[in-house]
Amino acid sequence: MPRTLRISASCAALLLTLVGGCSQRVIEITSEPPGALVWLNDVEVGRTPLQTRFQYYGEYDVRVVKEGFEPLRTSATAWTPIYERPPLDLATSPIPMTTRVRWHFALSPTLEQTQDAATFESGLNARARELRASLMEEQAQAAPPPPPTDAMGNPLPAKP
Repeated sequence: MPRTLRISASCAALLLTLVGGCSQRVIEITSEPPGALVWLNDVEVGRTPLQTRFQYYGEYDVRVVKEGFEPLRTSATAWTPIYERPPLDLATSPIPMTTRVRWHFALSPTLEQTQDAATFESGLNARARELRASLMEEQAQAAPPPPPTDAMGNPLPAKP
């Protein structure tokens, strides 16, 4: 092998070694409305819009909270791009690049924000009465407990 070819190959190997691992993985999270507080896998990462680095592809538990809006608990997936799957990752890992995953979450206003106080309170009371009535109905329809028995399964005499 000629000397210049060996030097070139050595320089290329050295360059690939020095540049390897410079890739970044970033999740960009936005919300409607902006300014919501975000947690990924129960770790607070900031307020939207935000960018945060991540190490592993896969599914994340996401919680998005903002005053005056219903809290959102969901999951989101950071899919592995084709260039980071074997065997392509061997060729692309030395190339410095940034992989971006984008998630957007829309929050719904709470009922307190969308209704006047009287309407909200009357609706809340109506739902409470419906729940109480359904629980009372379930208790009335419940079968009575079976009579007590001894170890052999024979009914015990009734207590006076």
